[in-house]
Amino acid sequence: MSTIDTRAGGSAEAMIAEAKKALWVMVGFLAVLWVLQIFNSLDDYGLSRDYGIEPRELDSLPKVFSSPFLHFSWAHIEGNSGPLFIFGFLAAYRGVKKFLGVTALIAVAAGVGAWFTQAPGTVGAGASGVVFGYFGYILVRGLFDRHLIDIVLGLVMALCFAYQFASLLPQEGIGWQAHAFGFGGGLIGGWIFRERRPRTPAPEPSPLDTPTTQLPGA
Repeated sequence: MSTIDTRAGGSAEAMIAEAKKALWVMVGFLAVLWVLQIFNSLDDYGLSRDYGIEPRELDSLPKVFSSPFLHFSWAHIEGNSGPLFIFGFLAAYRGVKKFLGVTALIAVAAGVGAWFTQAPGTVGAGASGVVFGYFGYILVRGLFDRHLIDIVLGLVMALCFAYQFASLLPQEGIGWQAHAFGFGGGLIGGWIFRERRPRTPAPEPSPLDTPTTQLPGA
């Protein structure tokens, strides 16, 4: 019978240590984004055009890993930074190594999905696909890991950021494809990177429980 683990998942000290790592990882992530944004804006956003995703162009396919770090305006990066920090921290606080795997999966899902489905002649860049991936991951992680605290966090995030779901629908001028595929990648990541608990071995039968047969005529 499956149960929900009401514990924080390991000792409190280990959890706090991982949360500190997650905090600094997200601070570093945002620092890289903003430093790149400074140089990008001085270059009239040439970095975004050169290293963003161009749909169905084979030489653009590896840029699924560079495009999340680049933006097309200050408003663009400002709009992504807050949700990225919140969702990224919540996705990482249970383990940075797992978080890096989740991030890679989301980046590939969002980037390849956009590469296949965005309109030709466009260039896609921005961290919003990763943001939506973290959002999806947070929503389902508690269900797959059976941690009560993560189930509550998922419900709270869903209620507080319900308006984000509107960005999964087609909108002119917005790369909603990356949003939708990133979100789907986060849902899949919740399953792939779920906690694997060892199965409890079946108890050995007691000698008192061993069935016996009575010989005829005994």
